Amino acid sequence: MRLRFPILYVFLFAALLFVAGCERSIDSPFTAEIDESDYRRGKELLRQGRNQEALAAFQKVLQRRGDDAPESHLELGILYQQHIKDPIAAIYHYRKFRELKPNSPQADLVRQRIDAATREFARTLPAQPLDNQMERLDLLEKLDQLQRENTQLKDQLISVRTQAVNAPRLPVSSVAPEPLAVNPDESPIARAPDPAPEPAPQLDPVPQPSIPTVSLNRPNVQTPASAPRPATVATSTAGGRKHTVAKGDTLFSLAQKYYNNKSRWRDIYAANRDVMKSQNDLKIGMELKIPQ
Repeated sequence: MRLRFPILYVFLFAALLFVAGCERSIDSPFTAEIDESDYRRGKELLRQGRNQEALAAFQKVLQRRGDDAPESHLELGILYQQHIKDPIAAIYHYRKFRELKPNSPQADLVRQRIDAATREFARTLPAQPLDNQMERLDLLEKLDQLQRENTQLKDQLISVRTQAVNAPRLPVSSVAPEPLAVNPDESPIARAPDPAPEPAPQLDPVPQPSIPTVSLNRPNVQTPASAPRPATVATSTAGGRKHTVAKGDTLFSLAQKYYNNKSRWRDIYAANRDVMKSQNDLKIGMELKIPQ
């Protein structure tokens, strides 16, 4: 009888050691984090909505495993951000997760959570600097886009105007244009061909019979041939030539007449910016300067 009790005590002590060894083996350093009893308990508490208890369970995993608990850091970060509303603590645990598992497939998602927590913290500040900075960047981006669209519209408008100027003009009247007086010292002015043109005799001017003229603003009157006409006339002055605009004149036609080069219409336009609002602002009777 005396030997049976000590043997029984030995067996009980061995059983206790075995059970304790099993408990330690479950949460030993070689156990995966997701197999930790406290980690599994924390996940179960999350499913039940017991957030504070789940927080304590994940913190126990951190205390036991130290820097070998990235998944617990991630769970704690989500708890602090979504339920406890502590963005600073959430950012800390998110960064610990990225530090411990930089190549994790969840690394990009965690980076987005860090940005969201940073914005949440910035909203708690009085001046909300992050929101103001983001709004400023959005405004600058929209301004740059509007400037690009404005430049494109200007280019399209110039192209349309150029096509309209170069397009052939339809006759606006069946009245034949009157003969134009030509100064022999200047370049010839292009005009509609007459049915039977006669060369101008190189003689002293003599009185000519009256020739009917057609005006858009007043009825037909008889104008002496020797008097100045409101037709296309080029005169020379000390500062260059001058041209009186007639019906059908354009900057392209004037450049062709005086320079035999249509591309020089810009020179004529630049010399007459004081009387022309735009390159198409030609009016009959307007006097233009023709630069050399």
